[in-house]
Amino acid sequence: METFDISQITKDGIEEKRDAVTEEIPLTIQVNGEEIATLLTSPGDLKDLVMGFLFTAGLIRDAASVRAVTIDEQRWKADVITTDQGIGSDLAFKRIYTSGCGRGVVFSTSLDLINRVKLPSGFAIEAVAIIALMKTLLTGSQEHRATGGVHSAALADGNGLWIFMDDIGRHNAVDKAVGRALSDRIGFSQTVLLTSGRVSSEILGKVLACRIPIIVSAGAPTNQAVKLARETNVTMVAHVRGTRMNVYSGLDRIKTDTPRAVDGVSGGIDDLR
Repeated sequence: METFDISQITKDGIEEKRDAVTEEIPLTIQVNGEEIATLLTSPGDLKDLVMGFLFTAGLIRDAASVRAVTIDEQRWKADVITTDQGIGSDLAFKRIYTSGCGRGVVFSTSLDLINRVKLPSGFAIEAVAIIALMKTLLTGSQEHRATGGVHSAALADGNGLWIFMDDIGRHNAVDKAVGRALSDRIGFSQTVLLTSGRVSSEILGKVLACRIPIIVSAGAPTNQAVKLARETNVTMVAHVRGTRMNVYSGLDRIKTDTPRAVDGVSGGIDDLR
């Protein structure tokens, strides 16, 4: 964060004050000597961001595909060495710049791949747990409390958050959480992804790249995200506010009648209305 002297105008007039502003940097990612993308991002957890971005873009298979990640904080450059033959030069012409804050980017090859994936049913979570997890996500960011300038993303099970990340871009926050999970060898098959931001088709693409069965958002989905979630059997829960939520796909993974307490929220979903 950086602080600035500003003038605040209210109904009572003009007041001079100090204001905290979130930091933004351009991170250029180079893989095996080839420049792949430049991401506008928050300056923390950059190795996690690089790992998550490469994985959700379909450019690496797993954490073992990466030999080294070196971050140059003077030039804001990430140098990645992989165990593979490298990334084909044709990908330079197949980038898709997305709707995300922080200028999200995915690759058309990875989008082609995820459209063929259909996730199996099985893992489920209680509705009361979703409410508790979202409350933890939305109140857990010191950076957001200070600046209001970042999104949050987390990976969780039904009992609590495993990984929590902030970034100016919702795509980046998701990639940071995914990258940390890859480095920690955490599987995704019984995982919930929580995000404070809008769920668009490229966010769903990241979910599918990880085979995450449930995504939960405080924001709204787009129509293409809903269609893709229904086609691929991803449970999409959005507009989680207070004790309410909208389930756009995969209702079978949401338990609504189990009376147990989760982080201070007790009872089934009927008790929460």
